[in-house]
Formats: sequence, structure tokens, C-alpha cells
Amino acid sequence: MTDIRKDDFPAGSVWLVGAGPGDAELLTRKAERLIAEASIIFYDALVGPDILEMAAGAARLVHVGKRSGRHSKDQGTIDTLIVAAALQGEKVVRLKGGDPAIFGRATEELEACRLAGVVVRICPGVTAASAGAASLGASLTLRGLARKLTFVTAHARAGEALDLDWSRLADPEATLAVYMGKAAAAQVSASLIEAGLPADTPVALVENASLPSERHFHTRLDLLPLAARTALGDGPALLLIGAAMARPDGADAIVAQVAEGFAG
Repeated sequence: MTDIRKDDFPAGSVWLVGAGPGDAELLTRKAERLIAEASIIFYDALVGPDILEMAAGAARLVHVGKRSGRHSKDQGTIDTLIVAAALQGEKVVRLKGGDPAIFGRATEELEACRLAGVVVRICPGVTAASAGAASLGASLTLRGLARKLTFVTAHARAGEALDLDWSRLADPEATLAVYMGKAAAAQVSASLIEAGLPADTPVALVENASLPSERHFHTRLDLLPLAARTALGDGPALLLIGAAMARPDGADAIVAQVAEGFAG
């Protein structure tokens, strides 16, 4: 069997590692190896205990997680901690939920390391949209109907409105994945409909994708605010919007009947 280990993690270097959506079995083999080799791991709030247990017994685990309304460390502080650990000769893993390069604030950490002369690399991870679609048994793209896939985040800076180009996002030939979309569901629904996306566009909501606590719910764009309020719990949620999310079992017709009842 080929030894997959490489001399790619010397002391004083940093890896930004994607922890995936939560299920430890969705980690890449490379991510698992880097976690085991690290002497210090700075991890996000969404990284579960099953993944942290892969760390070496002597490794230091430092929680730097940020959740909406419960920020433990600002980004500048995290950048400083990572760089300082590397300059002290540590083998540093910055463990991020999902993929580091998709809404993971990777750019700031990459720049901080490079400015300090610290070698930094990225190990990709499975992103929530892929995990959510897999749990639904659906494809994010669909020949002839969903030729594009767009990722956006509904998380805005404190005090700022959600500022997105709704006219571009309201594309009936695309699947739109809205990360951290639960709180902004009403605005997403209203803005996309106002921009021309049909009110009966299929929507799938996925909470805690890939975890035992996962929930998913199918609705349509005009009923999205109601579904987000009533069908989900407190976990991180993803909105998948577009024709590719239509269910093949005919259940979307039932959703349409419910919508007509509300309209009446």
C-alpha cells in the first residue's frame, strides 16, 4: 500500500483544513492526517467532538468558534493567534467547518500568514450544499433546467443590510444555495420573487446537514418564510432554491395545494 504521508507539514507552518459539514466520515484522508499531525488546532464552533478526537493526545485544542450572536474571538484575534503559534514552531491546523474557501474567512488568515512569512496551505472539505443535496438524494444541477450553481451567504456584518444582486440570483436556470439563510428567509423569498423568480419555485431547507440531528423540509419560494419559522430548529441551515430541488414523488403538488389554501 502506498504511504500517503508527505513532508508537507513542517514545524512552523499552517494548514487551513476543511472539517466538512459535521459527519466525521466525510473528512478527506488528508484532513484526517493533518489533524493527527498537528501540535495545535484552532477549531470552529461547528466542528464536532468526533473530529476533534482525531487529534494527537498531546495536541492543544483551542476553540475560536464564531456563531451568530455568540462570537468568542474576532477575526483579527484569530489571525494573530495562528501566526503566533506558527512563529513559535508549532504545526498549526486551523480547522473550519465545511470548506475553508467557501465563506470561511480564509483570505484573512492566508494574508496574515503570508505577511508574517509563514508557510500556509489549504486542505479542502465537503461544503454544506453538497452534503445537503446528498442527504436529500438530489443533484444540485439538472440537465436542461439547472445549468448553474450559485453560492451566497445570507450573513451580513452587524448593523448592515443583506446586499445582494437579486436580479442575477433570480435565475430560473440555476440552483441557488443560500448559506446561513434561516434568519434571512423572508428577505430572500420576497427579494427573489420581486426580481422575477416564480413564487412556486421549489425550495429545500436543510438543517445540520450530514449529522444525526439533520432536518430537511421541502417547500416553495413564497412559503419559505413560514417553513423557516416552523420547520427548523436552532442549528445552522442551508436553503437550496431552484428547479433541481423539485421532488420526483409528486409531493410538490401537495405543497402547491397548501399554498392555494393560504392564498384563499
